[in-house]
Amino acid sequence: MRAVTIVATLIIVASSVVCISGATAESFKDGGTFRVGIPAENFDTVDWALSSSPGDFEILQPTCASLLALPDKPSSAGRRLIPEVATALPKISNGGRTYTFTMRKGLRFSTGAPVTAQDVAHTINRLLDPTMKSVLSGYFLDIVGARDVLAGKASVAKGVIARGATLTIRLSKALGDFEARAAVLCIVPRVLPPDPEGAKPPIPGAGPYYVSEYVAGEHLTLERNPFYSGARPHHVDSIDIDLSGDASTFLDRVDRSDLDYAWVPTSTYADRALEFRRRYGLNKGRFFTSPADFLRYFSLNTSRPLFRNNPELRRAVNFAIDRKALLRERGPLAGSVTDQYLPASIPGFRDEKIYPLKTPNVARARALAKRNTRSGKAILYAPASPLGAAQAQIVRQDLKRIGITVAIKQFPPTLYFDKVASGRGRFDIAWNGWLANLPDPDLLNDLFAGNSIGNPAAGNNSYFDDPVYNRRLGAASRLTGSARYRAYGKLDVDLARNAAPAMAYAYDSALTLVSRRTGCVVVNPYLDLAAVCLK
Repeated sequence: MRAVTIVATLIIVASSVVCISGATAESFKDGGTFRVGIPAENFDTVDWALSSSPGDFEILQPTCASLLALPDKPSSAGRRLIPEVATALPKISNGGRTYTFTMRKGLRFSTGAPVTAQDVAHTINRLLDPTMKSVLSGYFLDIVGARDVLAGKASVAKGVIARGATLTIRLSKALGDFEARAAVLCIVPRVLPPDPEGAKPPIPGAGPYYVSEYVAGEHLTLERNPFYSGARPHHVDSIDIDLSGDASTFLDRVDRSDLDYAWVPTSTYADRALEFRRRYGLNKGRFFTSPADFLRYFSLNTSRPLFRNNPELRRAVNFAIDRKALLRERGPLAGSVTDQYLPASIPGFRDEKIYPLKTPNVARARALAKRNTRSGKAILYAPASPLGAAQAQIVRQDLKRIGITVAIKQFPPTLYFDKVASGRGRFDIAWNGWLANLPDPDLLNDLFAGNSIGNPAAGNNSYFDDPVYNRRLGAASRLTGSARYRAYGKLDVDLARNAAPAMAYAYDSALTLVSRRTGCVVVNPYLDLAAVCLK
């Protein structure tokens, strides 16, 4: 996996309840305590500003409200932003550099205090405060004056202006994904100061719930916000989170219905996924799968002689690879095969089926590779793990059929991505993965824009630097709305079909098991804790 900040799960989920097993809403009740388990190593903090792991975001999302949110719908339908604390999508002006939000009336924190534009401004400045060292601050550094706050030269960013019910945010440059960035916020009251150790419970929440109690490594309690009047569902009285067990034990307890849900890595399901599907079915009542935003692929190093200015050979690799075999090594129900770079759940995705998904097309691959194999030798980097070794062997066998001899070099997983990032002239193919930090198609810029090369926050390990695509990616990044999605959808297809700087083979699935008493399930891709209710 690419070592990136995992933020795809942090975007706030909005309204509606999905009733499962064909039952009606009357089959469920409000009230009660929903019981959750998450290993302590997967949960770091109860202060959203200090969150850095997917477990933090998953557990804390019921306590949050943001300017914009994602609708409570599955898959791609749940990836289009809607207003939450704002009354509407922002007014964009000044060439895409000014965003104006109008605040919704009547929303309150769990203390009873109103949620105001001044609170949103404080939330942004609190993230930028240098004592917080918040990984989320990176989403707001292009606000005018933000870097001065981060450097300790100012206490507030002059580009964040709160006047009455209006919040104006001025950017130093046009950012087409700023609406998605605005959905990252978990609004806190302006009386909550920056604290590098994190806020202490009870922590006022603007969402349906708030953090009422926390003992690190032991337990966490979320209680219903008695003043919440927003559109998000909120059925149970409280959510009790056990932090004292391990992933496998928590999953066993959910299976027995001693717990209602466990946030555990998908890999924990590997040995039991087929058993759960056999016993409970899939997406019927207790066991669910949902497409995640994690792309699995192999980078093709376009800076090395083998693949440089050689799109024919890069396309040949894409025709030669057995994608189903690669995915099979990840375990049952781990994901879905793909030949494109945008995950199917990301807005803009167009399913074009450019390369074979079921079995390789060796004849087509050989025709493209003919007279283009150059040295006929490739160095493949992979992590020194059972999965990395098995998938590297598949690639070696598949490419042998088109005249490429692959030498495999493996490195400890803790060092692997540093080796890839610093190995521009040392590998031809590299095992890789990339999480879309936001539900936005600009991940194509991270993976393939020339200005992403060498950027540790991006992932251009293909060292792809094409002037034509650079211009198109730059132009798409400044667009907003449907025009943005259309441009990126076309770019995704063109990159995969014509330039082929990487070989995508799958995107992950998120697996969810719930107890027999869980009556409402929304998964996108993980369980929405705010929406749950009990039978």
